[in-house]
Amino acid sequence: MTTRATRGPRRRTVVALAVILSVLAAFVVRLIDIQVVSADEHVAQSLTKIGAGDTIPGRRGSIVDAGGTVLASSVLVYDAQLNPKVIMQLEEKDPQVPWAEASEKIAAITGQTGDEVRALVSDALAENSQSQYAPLKNSLTTEQYIELRDLKLAYLHMAGRETRVYPNGAVAGNILGFLDGSGKAQAGIEQLSEKCLAPIDGEESYRRGSNGVVIPGSERTVEAVDGGSVELTINSDLQWYLQQMIGEEAQKQGAKGGTVTVVEVKTGKIRAAAEWPSMDPNDLDSSTPETRYSQIFHKDFEPGSTFKAITAAAVIEGAGLTPRSTVTASSRETFPNGAVVNDAFSHPAYNYTLAGGLIDSSNVALSKFGTMVSPDVRYDYLERFGVGQKTLDFPSEVGGILHPVSDWDSQSLYTTTFGQYFTVTAPQLAGAYQAIANGGEKIDLSLVESCTAEDGTVVKSEAPKHEQIIKKQTAAELTRMLENVAVQGGNADRIQVPGYRVTSKTGTAQVSDGNGGYKAGVYYTSMVGFAPVDDPQYVVVVTLDEPTKVVSSAATASAFQKAMTQVMKTYRVMPSTVPMDELLPKFG
Repeated sequence: MTTRATRGPRRRTVVALAVILSVLAAFVVRLIDIQVVSADEHVAQSLTKIGAGDTIPGRRGSIVDAGGTVLASSVLVYDAQLNPKVIMQLEEKDPQVPWAEASEKIAAITGQTGDEVRALVSDALAENSQSQYAPLKNSLTTEQYIELRDLKLAYLHMAGRETRVYPNGAVAGNILGFLDGSGKAQAGIEQLSEKCLAPIDGEESYRRGSNGVVIPGSERTVEAVDGGSVELTINSDLQWYLQQMIGEEAQKQGAKGGTVTVVEVKTGKIRAAAEWPSMDPNDLDSSTPETRYSQIFHKDFEPGSTFKAITAAAVIEGAGLTPRSTVTASSRETFPNGAVVNDAFSHPAYNYTLAGGLIDSSNVALSKFGTMVSPDVRYDYLERFGVGQKTLDFPSEVGGILHPVSDWDSQSLYTTTFGQYFTVTAPQLAGAYQAIANGGEKIDLSLVESCTAEDGTVVKSEAPKHEQIIKKQTAAELTRMLENVAVQGGNADRIQVPGYRVTSKTGTAQVSDGNGGYKAGVYYTSMVGFAPVDDPQYVVVVTLDEPTKVVSSAATASAFQKAMTQVMKTYRVMPSTVPMDELLPKFG
């Protein structure tokens, strides 16, 4: 029998149990909501509050020349900052490392005094009591970065910053290019080989409690991967000499600029690409926007008489002519369609051979020879020799202009036979003569040899394309005629390289006025050739932009002779051993 006395405690027990079960149920429901229903949201919030980490920057790869000389390399530095607000918050919570002690440890690493470090924070707080930024020190070394990082202070932050260094200054500077303030490649090899040079940044992450202390076991590190090393085909010693030389020659001739391009005949490799004005990537402020890019690849010009050799190739193969084929040409003639063509010097009607037309660089003679084949044939040969096509897809490179035959008018029908009404770059001109020197086989030019990854894996550049664009016999006849130009032409005495048989052809191109005409008395001069004739090894192209002392192609003679002589010395090319063939006649 249940009495009133026993019913009271039992009822209280049941009520208490019910309350406990209700509270427990509420906790369970809340726990399910936190850990299951809203798990992702809460994890994200927790990481935002307690997650921390630092980027570990990788180092950009180096650029070296063909012999391994470093032309560009990178040094990582770090800029450190403090968070005054977090420092004060931790001080109020009895931090593991008091600020007075931490500031002394920081100072010992950065080369400052503890008082100086503490002053940086107090000054920031005096200006703004909620300040979260106080610069500590910039340009810290990797060793300093590691020591500071190992202190594991929540209020210390360090941002990696790469400093690019070019040990040889302006040597190949226009080819190497440069980086902007954010480390992004802006030009040259830096931009062309970005995929190889660019590093992959790593990351160090960890979690910390509300007092800023790193939670043991939460550390996670993903190591950075440094960029690869790019090897160029450039010979930096030859590059240095040619840059000095073309700078002196260009200034001597009162020119706006000058270039020298050297190409290896049997490989198509560019061994030097020198220009003036040159750019030192270490000191961009000393250059102008125009001189920060390679004019060798960026500047196109009408090649003038240098492309008369390509007209000769077209008529030898397309019309069956030989070096001794003849036309009668005076120094000024009016053609049936009304076009007027002039030679650079006055002379009566000569019975020019094809070889003689090249030796005297007669526009009239080449006009007559050139029109013995159709415009479509000549257009085809201009394309074969690379006109209108980029050589390397180098940053800022232009492909030149090759107008379709349908645009050729009565005048350009003839001017295209002697290098006008189309434009080329110095590398395109070098590539055209490389084909002649190489028995008619054109090899795509190259500037990058390989990329060596951080792990030592070497990736060679894609093999250049080889194409037989003219017959070997045609190339041999062109070579013979071009040697006769070097021996019998007006610059013969000025371009001799003792011990070597050399070819040459000059170009004196008018400069566009931007309005469809040409500037009066202003020229872009060039000279191209290869040596030794009996075993061609190197092509040399020299250009001068608007020389004022000597305005004809003779302005380039001295620079060409010096450049070719130095190339033969640099590569220890054996002197010619086979004597020159009997001189070809200028007149029939």
